[in-house]
Amino acid sequence: MTILDDIVARTRERLGSEPPPDVEAAEHAALNRTPFGLTAGLRRDRISLIAEIKSASPSAGLIVKDPDVEEIAFYYDYGGAAAISVVTEPDFFLGSREWIERAAVASGLPVLMKDFIIDESQLIRGVAAGASAILLLASLLDANQIRDFIRCLDAYSCDALVEVHDEKELERAINGGARIIGVNNRNLRDFSVDLGASERLAGQIADGVLRVAESGIKTRADVDRLRAAGFDAFLVGESLLRQNDRAAAVRELVFGS
Repeated sequence: MTILDDIVARTRERLGSEPPPDVEAAEHAALNRTPFGLTAGLRRDRISLIAEIKSASPSAGLIVKDPDVEEIAFYYDYGGAAAISVVTEPDFFLGSREWIERAAVASGLPVLMKDFIIDESQLIRGVAAGASAILLLASLLDANQIRDFIRCLDAYSCDALVEVHDEKELERAINGGARIIGVNNRNLRDFSVDLGASERLAGQIADGVLRVAESGIKTRADVDRLRAAGFDAFLVGESLLRQNDRAAAVRELVFGS
């Protein structure tokens, strides 16, 4: 059993005890936010940074105890982030779906919900919670599931960021019709990190598809390296969260100063 297997098993247990998703709330939320806000936020001339809020991870342990979501989101926006990622998985990452709306209101930015999606009900709950986009892991889904989940999100004008780590997962994302593909430099099975994963896969992603590099990005040099490889946006979490001045840390990555 890998860490990912443990997370998925716990997710299945949790889903079995949750009430049915509130479709009406999801429809209402979709009508009261910008359609496909993540796509709009990432299609701009300057560097697009997706700044992440999370409390912990299996690889790093506790990062920020009981994070002040509003304060972090505000300073991410102030520093120039294009969007915010919120890790909502509660058992291994100590996250919460309640953080989505809090981050969106405090920042005014589109919010990506990051969780381990295995069932359509999770998508509807994420939309109802205020997500502008939801992460889909190609490591957990086949091409047909990816296509079906994207179709579900399209009905709510919600973006799907399909995350891959290797060629096999990228093929699933492409065949599933992904319009935003994130390459995770972290292997979710053993949590090792290699920026070369993004460089290796970038050229295999078609023009017109938004490319997002994820994990292991700490400096402006890392951003420049991956931008040269063809990436449009960069998802950064732990290195920002550990800074005392998070706005300045975002500014350094986006503007280089």
